[in-house]
Amino acid sequence: MKIALGTDHRGLAVAQALLTHLRAEGHDVEVLGECTGTSIDYPDVAFRVAHAVAEQKVDRGILICGTGIGMCIAANKVQGIRAAMAQDELSAQLSRTHNDANVLCLSADLIGQTLAKRVADVWTKTAFEGGRHQRRLNKIAAIERGEDPAAVR
Repeated sequence: MKIALGTDHRGLAVAQALLTHLRAEGHDVEVLGECTGTSIDYPDVAFRVAHAVAEQKVDRGILICGTGIGMCIAANKVQGIRAAMAQDELSAQLSRTHNDANVLCLSADLIGQTLAKRVADVWTKTAFEGGRHQRRLNKIAAIERGEDPAAVR
């Protein structure tokens, strides 16, 4: 799987560990918005990764910041992005099976390197279930177009 990875300064250590881990698992990982340890604004990184996913330059994206919240909010502003914050394996699994999340947002401060690897593993290996969940994704797409989702069946 081709994955875009982005981090701000607070997520740097987790991102470096995750980069090594994902590559060892056989993923093609492209670092977008490389952080050198100095302060970097998370919306800049979220924009780069989300656009790479939306433009289908990569299959999925992973974003890391201190809480994961800022990255998630910023990434979800890009049309076609379904960014989900996951702090455990179950939320990672459900973000894929029910929501077809295409961007994973992680908290460096709350979960650390070991759990981040486990969460990412579940997230990359889990498929979207489709079925009744597809209707809900269609409603999300309607919202992005400025339409009332209640009109979508």
